[in-house]
Amino acid sequence: MKKIKIGVIGLGYVGLPLAICLSKKFKVKGFDINKKRIDNLCNGYDQTLEFTRKEIAKIKNISFTNNIKLLDDCNFFIIAVPTPIHKNKNPDLRNLKYATQSVGKILKPDSIVVFESTVYPGVTENICVPILEKFSKLKYKKDFHCGYSPERINPGDKKRKIQNIIKVVSGSSPNILKTINHVYKKTIKAGTFVASSIKVAEAAKVIENSQRDINIAFINELSKIFDKLEINTYDVLKAANTKWNFLDFKPGLVGGHCIGVDPYYLASIAKKKKYNPKIILSGRRLNNEMPNFVINKLDKYFKNKTSKSLKSLLILGLTFKENCNDYRNSLIFDIIKIINRKKIKYEIFDPFLMDQIDQLKKKGLTIKNKLPKKKFDSVLVAVGHDYFKKMGLKKITKFSKYKIVFDLKNIFDYKNTITL
Repeated sequence: MKKIKIGVIGLGYVGLPLAICLSKKFKVKGFDINKKRIDNLCNGYDQTLEFTRKEIAKIKNISFTNNIKLLDDCNFFIIAVPTPIHKNKNPDLRNLKYATQSVGKILKPDSIVVFESTVYPGVTENICVPILEKFSKLKYKKDFHCGYSPERINPGDKKRKIQNIIKVVSGSSPNILKTINHVYKKTIKAGTFVASSIKVAEAAKVIENSQRDINIAFINELSKIFDKLEINTYDVLKAANTKWNFLDFKPGLVGGHCIGVDPYYLASIAKKKKYNPKIILSGRRLNNEMPNFVINKLDKYFKNKTSKSLKSLLILGLTFKENCNDYRNSLIFDIIKIINRKKIKYEIFDPFLMDQIDQLKKKGLTIKNKLPKKKFDSVLVAVGHDYFKKMGLKKITKFSKYKIVFDLKNIFDYKNTITL
């Protein structure tokens, strides 16, 4: 292949780190349909907070644009756009199809298109390839080629950066696979793993998070059982973890754009093939029930301790995981729906969402830009941000009139809080 020029489509939590990583060895153009996102990046600001202004200022060999036509000189495209689900839990491939269509319009002969978005096995070649052929007027495996390399980005994780995580790669032919592998190996220090086919790489991605979802669902079920038996779940896990092959999972809310979504992609293709997945979907149902369990447990504990009904609650954290500003599919929204039904007054504070207060307000949610000065009946530490760890349990407890804190992520001493 002639000199490689890379175009990355989608500059979110996956695309931006990838584009920056690849720019260390290749000329890269980053595309996103969000003009504000492009303007921010051009001005050195990353709204995902994965990169500082200093880090962006040091980047060379990269440019950002919301005009797809400016990528027409690229010959190696990487599509990294969100693949969410519809309200009915079926895969929502609209972003992926639109991005594929956009690339198809500027695709030249001898180009390679690699997909990183999470999909079910078969999407790359059965859905995306026909779109590329239609809009480019080129033939797959003759005029252009494809590959799949699943993203393994972990937002907010300062240790497991993209270059430190093994990259699974696949390609539509042995020669194309060599080129794709060469591109990723140039910048991924951890190295690559060559999958035997595109479908295998797609399947590997979708089971990674499905496996975590099922394991967490099992621990969540245990926490429900131990609650009835009046046993502390973390005491049990401490004891069980002394066995060499016990898997160290913790109970909690499973949200976000990966673990809470990917199982539905696998389930959808299973159903299309006339197989009704049992464990996968039962795990999803159980994890989706956890917000109810959390509020009922807090409600019950509060009544037992105070002989009163819970009337007010301070919620610390709204994002789907610690130390990031991504609130997509956060189950804290489900908790808010429940406490609204119960007519419990609440306030929310999340230090990672200060620049998204207006955006959340449009969704009907008010986020405080600083910690309140008043007291509440109880406090729910919903997300394990380092910010809250540094505050400490003593300071957080002062926000509760009755000194009742539900430490959902168990970031403090569970002997002095309510936990799962």
